[in-house]
Amino acid sequence: MNQAPTDQALTKLVLDASIAAARVILDVYSRPIAAVEKADGSPVTEADAAAEAVILDWLRPTGIPVLGEESVAASIIPELGDRYFVVDPLDGTKEFIKRNGEFTVNIALVEHGVPVLGVVLAPVTGETFIGDATGAWFCNTLDGIGSDRRSISVASAIRLRIVASRSHGHVALASLCETLNVEADVSVGSSLKFCLLARGDAQLYPRFTPTSEWDTAAGQAVLEAAGGAVVTLDGARMTYGKHDLGFLNPYFVAASSMELAQRAAGEMVKLLD
Repeated sequence: MNQAPTDQALTKLVLDASIAAARVILDVYSRPIAAVEKADGSPVTEADAAAEAVILDWLRPTGIPVLGEESVAASIIPELGDRYFVVDPLDGTKEFIKRNGEFTVNIALVEHGVPVLGVVLAPVTGETFIGDATGAWFCNTLDGIGSDRRSISVASAIRLRIVASRSHGHVALASLCETLNVEADVSVGSSLKFCLLARGDAQLYPRFTPTSEWDTAAGQAVLEAAGGAVVTLDGARMTYGKHDLGFLNPYFVAASSMELAQRAAGEMVKLLD
């Protein structure tokens, strides 16, 4: 097995893999889209499988195991160990089918249960968010390389902005908004929710409905690199590698600070009692 590249080289490799997957996705997006239902009732298109195949090809030379959404659906789960990639080749398939542009390619590197590197790329706009040990930044990848690169970080606010829809969220969401003095919701599809927090456009993302590890790992890496936090309802940092639970996440809250995340988690627990 080859030695893994250095961190900076690994970040570039993950970014390049995401750009390559985006090209495949946009090719499918330009044609009539046929979707079928997976066993869990969620939709899947030819773009999901094609994009994951491209990503796997890019990541294979590292020798690092890959937990991929479509591979898991096909019951292909490698021995993961302490260091592995987590891939959602097309996060927001429903948004893809609706053609609203709010879908992403998500690739993360997890070490010892936490995401330490993440790329979230929106193929239609080219908006790309990256987080690793050096911090978090934004660039546009429509040019195929990533131009207009700039550093991003979380921003606090007295009146919070939330990335969750009051009208389509959990019944407890309206109560949470009231308790935490939420000014407005700025909901978007897919893991772009984490990225809006990372860029300072919002402060809170409470999640009262199920997600899988590939839905959140890259977004969590970006947000934490930007200074934010993602915790489960017990107030602890959300971790990865829950093979025994089918890689499902518990309810969680992402926020612009650990203090806000833990406060919101406490309120969510009260609302769910």
